[in-house]
Amino acid sequence: MSIIFRYLVRQVMTSMVAVSGILLLVFMSGRFLKYLGNAAEGRISADVLLTIMAYRFPGFLELILPLGLFIGILLAYGRMYLESEMTVLSACGVSDRQLLTKTLLGSLPVMLVVGAMSLYVSPWGMKQVETILAEQSRATEFEMLAPGRFQNLLSGGRVTYTESLSDDKRRLQGVFIAEYGDQEEGLSIITAESGSQLIDEETGSRFLILENGARIDGTPGRLDFQVTEFGAYGLKIQSGSGRQVDLEEGVATADLWASEDPRDRALLHWRLSLPLIVPIVTLLAVRLSRVNPRQGRFFHLLPAMLVYITYLGLLIVGRDALADGKVPEWLGMLWVHALFLALGLWLQFGPAWLRRRRLIREGGHAPD
Repeated sequence: MSIIFRYLVRQVMTSMVAVSGILLLVFMSGRFLKYLGNAAEGRISADVLLTIMAYRFPGFLELILPLGLFIGILLAYGRMYLESEMTVLSACGVSDRQLLTKTLLGSLPVMLVVGAMSLYVSPWGMKQVETILAEQSRATEFEMLAPGRFQNLLSGGRVTYTESLSDDKRRLQGVFIAEYGDQEEGLSIITAESGSQLIDEETGSRFLILENGARIDGTPGRLDFQVTEFGAYGLKIQSGSGRQVDLEEGVATADLWASEDPRDRALLHWRLSLPLIVPIVTLLAVRLSRVNPRQGRFFHLLPAMLVYITYLGLLIVGRDALADGKVPEWLGMLWVHALFLALGLWLQFGPAWLRRRRLIREGGHAPD
């Protein structure tokens, strides 16, 4: 039996790793493109993109592993049914109940990993992301500049270019700035040999001090341009209040446990729910993986995925209802887990129970 157990676990885990790797690539690519767009807009520095993605990795993993396990069981066991391996195992004395038990034991490490990610590692990673984004929100557009690139900065809709930038990002060389006037009427172009940053100690406002340059004001298509040469020119780049950047949830699980805020309690229930998904989707997948050879290898995937999407969707609905106070906390999201646990148990044992009842009614003997 130990050989059969190792074989089943190896088949499931191989499929799970392959599926989870593809899903991670898809979801992380989408998130990376979002952060890349923020970097292109000057909201965050391109230097922190990979760091942010590394800290976000546990958060992706906690959501993808249950889905990867679910699809992995469907693919692995579905192939075994099509190739009659399950028939051979049944002939060797492996019952449906033993198959379920061995699969649940094999899913236990996945449940532990998801629990660790959800309760500890992922909140820690999100807190690091929160810290990075907070630091980026305090950084000026000046510090977001990359030499040799035209960048559309946030303050006043300016387009800025610099030939070179010092290592501490305090001095620029070869500066070009283009800015539209009020209601996009008129255009101002500023060029300077160099520039540096000045901070007002009283207000916290920051200025870009340009040296040895010229400012050209006018309207494109007209000839009445005004040219002003300067030795030093101050340009406000950020007020004392700074810019706001949306932050992620990074509250520690212990703090959520001590909080009385409904939204914090809802987030706590969500984190506790993620590891509970694993055994329930395992129970569902073992039964839904049964395939008739005439139906094709992937025929069972569509209804199975609809079940999983419904499960996850109801968990999200339950979390929102709990946060809004529409569901008592003692119930939390347990009603969703109980519903799909009952569905899994019925799919697994319901048909056999009905057959027993029918045989008893017909005066026969129920099989052992």
